Amino acid sequence: MKGIILVGGMGTRLRPLTWDTPKSLVPVLNKPFLEYVLRHLKKHGVDEVILALSNLASPIQECFGDGHDLEMKISYVVEKSALGTGGAIKNAAGDLSGDSFLVLNGDIFSDFDYTDMLKFHRQHRSSATIALTPVDDPTLYGLIETTDSLRVTRFLEKPKAQEVTTNLINAGAYILEPDLLDIIPSETEYSVERQLFPSMLKAGSSVYAFPSSGYWIDIGSPEKYSRLNFDLLCGNVASYGFQNNCDIIVGYNSQIHPTARLEGPVLLGENCVVGSNVTIKGPTVIGSRCRIEEEAFVSTSVIWQGVTVGRGCRFVSGIAADDCALQQGCEIEQAVLGNNVTILKNYKLASGTKVEPRQTIG
Repeated sequence: MKGIILVGGMGTRLRPLTWDTPKSLVPVLNKPFLEYVLRHLKKHGVDEVILALSNLASPIQECFGDGHDLEMKISYVVEKSALGTGGAIKNAAGDLSGDSFLVLNGDIFSDFDYTDMLKFHRQHRSSATIALTPVDDPTLYGLIETTDSLRVTRFLEKPKAQEVTTNLINAGAYILEPDLLDIIPSETEYSVERQLFPSMLKAGSSVYAFPSSGYWIDIGSPEKYSRLNFDLLCGNVASYGFQNNCDIIVGYNSQIHPTARLEGPVLLGENCVVGSNVTIKGPTVIGSRCRIEEEAFVSTSVIWQGVTVGRGCRFVSGIAADDCALQQGCEIEQAVLGNNVTILKNYKLASGTKVEPRQTIG
């Protein structure tokens, strides 16, 4: 089975992290987010993938190339203008013919069993099969109603509380038949969720739902992005993560002072330096080439590459993108820092602050 992954979004909700970095490349446990998605697809027999790109396309192409390192075939289609989910699929699917194919929204992380989903799709002779996942608050999403046999009967986008009849929502993963491409107009903004699927119901086409109880998260916000890192780090995702919640993993050539205290789970990248009397409390992820200087305190945070946390700093429940510099004695809690942000000496950043790249604060 071939796959199309829609990775052309602007990553607006994840800013300031995505001003310079495509959402698909934000690091998760120090690896690009999309690498996890691709490796999971490979496990389920998807060895040919088309990435539908738009914003910040070049870094994605440079990162994954032709897919050789992942033992996959990866090709790219770049949109000149926003085409929506349907338009992007039509644009990317020029050479798809004859076989069912998988489509994924590029900001979704899951451990869904796509092998079983394809089997279900074929058994039901479905034209389109939509993966479903349960959520606590369906009013934030689009819920899907089905018959007992899981044939879809209704779509309801962002329902009011009194309209909720199920907690199962569209999980952003579809198996489609290639003849559906004839319905989608070329070079036109078009949505599979709001246009294609509802029109198929009206026409009496077979649309089925495939419920899953597996792990699922949309990394569209800094909070959910952090949660994914921590869930993997704590071993809360089937077939991923550490074996327990007290692992301390230290990368090649990293130096930790004997007086430093690390309380797992902590992942420390390569070529890092952790100074004397530093405390790092997990779950925390620290990328390569970082310096955590004397008496600094870091807790429940995600830190990218090349970041300096200065002497006596406190960095709690935050995210720092590449090459940030937190000078001596500054205090940062529940903040998100874009690339190359500098926080000056002894400055206390207001809780919840988001700082755009290349800013100096204090």
